[in-house]
Amino acid sequence: MSTVPEIKFGTDGWRGIIAWDFNFDNVRKTAQAIADYARSASPVPLESQNLIVVGYDRRFLSGQFAEEIALVLRANKLGVTLLDSPSPTPEISLLTSKKFWLGVMVTASHNPFQYNGIKIKVGGRSAPETVTKSVEALLGKASPLAAQSATVQRKNFRDAYLAHLASRVNPKPLSQGLKTPVIADYMYGSGAGTLEKLVTSKKFSVIRGQADPMFAGIHPEPIAKNLAPLMEAVVKNKAAAGFALDGDGDRIGLVDDKGRFVTPQRVMALLLHYLVNVKKLKGPVVQCVSQGYLAKRMAKDLGLPFEEVPVGFKYLADKMISDNALLCAEESGGFAWRGCTPERDGALCALLLLEMLVKTGKKPSELLDAIEKKYGKSVFERGDHRIQRAVPDKAVFAEKLKKKLPKKLLGHPVAQALTIDGLKIILDNNWWVLMRPSGTEPLMRIYAETESGEKTKELLEYAAKLVSGHI
Repeated sequence: MSTVPEIKFGTDGWRGIIAWDFNFDNVRKTAQAIADYARSASPVPLESQNLIVVGYDRRFLSGQFAEEIALVLRANKLGVTLLDSPSPTPEISLLTSKKFWLGVMVTASHNPFQYNGIKIKVGGRSAPETVTKSVEALLGKASPLAAQSATVQRKNFRDAYLAHLASRVNPKPLSQGLKTPVIADYMYGSGAGTLEKLVTSKKFSVIRGQADPMFAGIHPEPIAKNLAPLMEAVVKNKAAAGFALDGDGDRIGLVDDKGRFVTPQRVMALLLHYLVNVKKLKGPVVQCVSQGYLAKRMAKDLGLPFEEVPVGFKYLADKMISDNALLCAEESGGFAWRGCTPERDGALCALLLLEMLVKTGKKPSELLDAIEKKYGKSVFERGDHRIQRAVPDKAVFAEKLKKKLPKKLLGHPVAQALTIDGLKIILDNNWWVLMRPSGTEPLMRIYAETESGEKTKELLEYAAKLVSGHI
C-alpha cells in the first residue's frame, strides 16, 4: 500500500491529490500550523480583522477547504476574512500588500484537476522559505482547534483588485485604441471576469470563461499543447493576439497574430524591449534559471545588469525588493516589472502586452521578428518525465550529473555547468539545456533552447538519456 506523502511546501505552496493527501484532515492540520505561526510572528493584534485573508479558486471543494481553513484560524481567536467567491491568486497577494498581514490561497495553480493546494502570501508576494519552513515545522505540533461555534466574516475585494490593475496599466486608451480583435482565454480558471471589466472594446472577447472544475480535461497551464482553442480563435477572428491565464490567474500564455504560441522566453524579450525602448525604463533584469538566452543577450546589449536565480517566483520577488529590478520572469509564464507588487499577475501582464500592441501599432510577430533578427532566434521546448521517487537532494543530483558531462555537445564546447537549481548546461554559443526535479509535481523537467527545432530536440533527447538513471 502506498504511503501518503507528507505535507511539504515546494516552489510555491503545498499541492496534493484531492481526497488522497489533500484532504480535510491535512488541510485542518495545515491551518493549525499557520495559526500557530501567526501567533508567534504577527506584527498586528491577533484578533484584528486585517490579520489574515483566505481565498480560493474554482477547483473541486476549494470553497469548502477555504472555509475549513478560515474556521480553524477563527477558532484560534485570529482575525480572519474569507473571500465570498473564487478569485485569482494575485488578488490575495495584493490584499497582503495593502490590507492584510497574511494571505492563504486554496489553489493548485496549473496542476491537473485532481490536485488542489495551499499557497501562503505575505507582503504582496509568495511567502519566502523562512515563513513556509516555519509553518512546516509546526505541522502536527498541536491538534486543530474545533471550530463548530466560530463565525467567519466574508467579503468581496474584486473592485480593489480591478482598481489596482487599472492604476498600473490605464485601460481606457486600450479600449479606445483597439482596432483589431484580441481574445482572452481563461482556461476555466478563477481569473475569469477580470480583463473584460477593464477593456470594454467590442474588439475584445473571451473564451473558456465558464467554471469547470475538470478544466475540460486539460491542465490549466498556458502552454502550447493546452491552447488549441485560443490558437484557432485567433486565426478565425484575425485577431492581433490571444492571452491565456492559468488556473489561478497568476501566469500568462501569449498567442501571436498568426495563431502561434509564443514561448515565455520570447514574451520576456517583448516585455524587455517595450519597457526599455518605449517606456524608457532601465534597471536589473532577473530571470529564473529555466528561462532563455534572448533576454540575456538583450540585457548585455542594453548595458543592463543581468542575473539568474532558482526556479520559483519567491526568488524573483526578493530581487524586486532588494535590487528594484526592472523586469523579472520565470519559464512558466510569470512576469513582474518595476512598479508592480513583487508578484506575477497574468491579467496585469496581458494589459501591458495589450498596451504594447496599441502604442507601437505593431503585431507580436512583427515585434518578435525585429528582436530575433538582432539577437538570434529562440526555439524553446520543455519535456516533463514522471518520476517514481522524489529526488531527496537537488544539489547532490546536479553534482552527479555534472560529473557525467562530455566536453562538447552538438559539436559545441560546454561553456558553463550551473547548479543553481538542477543542472543547466550552457554551450559556447549560449544554447542550453536544464535538468531539474519539479518543486510542485512528481516530475523531472527538462528544458532546452537553441536556434532551431532540430537542435533543441537533440538537446532534450541527450538530457533525457543523461538523467534516465536518476528517475
